[in-house]
Amino acid sequence: IHVNMGTMLAFITTDLAISSEMIKKATEDVVEDTFNMVSVDGDTSTNDMLMILASGKAGNPEITEENDDYRAFVEAYRHCTKNLSKKIAGDGEGATKLLICSVTGAKTKKDARAAAKSVVSSSLLKAAIFGEDANWGRILCALGYSDAEMDIYGIDVSILSSAGEIQVCEKGYGLDFDEDLAKKILEQEEVTIKVELQDGEESAEAYGCDLTYDYVKINGDYRS
Repeated sequence: IHVNMGTMLAFITTDLAISSEMIKKATEDVVEDTFNMVSVDGDTSTNDMLMILASGKAGNPEITEENDDYRAFVEAYRHCTKNLSKKIAGDGEGATKLLICSVTGAKTKKDARAAAKSVVSSSLLKAAIFGEDANWGRILCALGYSDAEMDIYGIDVSILSSAGEIQVCEKGYGLDFDEDLAKKILEQEEVTIKVELQDGEESAEAYGCDLTYDYVKINGDYRS
């Protein structure tokens, strides 16, 4: 799974009364920051679909423009698709951890998305997360080969989970850190990599998972 919108079927329903034009616009907006930011293994697929059905049974005045009702709908829609995106990533083949990359301080939204998705798509980093190794070099490597513009000497990187937070890189240089604490942080089922680019105001999140022995076994044993 490497959604551009890959290998994903999603179905969402609502009782809201909303025009087809506005529900299409809402879908295009939320998908870019949620489903299209998911990567399990870097492979896209022909089998991609998001379907949303609106019955109109709520009885509200039909939403036909970008008013307060529309914005409230988009917020709820985004909340739903974000949660589904996390579940898809965390439930990847053989996965033991949900991996989130949160990028802030990017010059453009495009740069933020490219940087975040590159990190969660890195096979070397995903393997390091499985091995509970706080390998900040692999994070910088993935940032470097992304399409995002950035200054290497402005990058700060931290790793966090429910067990705590630890900074591993400041302004492009590695920091001394507590390896035992880092391992404890990486033992948790949800791990977030925070990247601050210090180059602008845009941000983005991407969702992936660790790369495990079971992923290879599942796909090695698979017969079409």
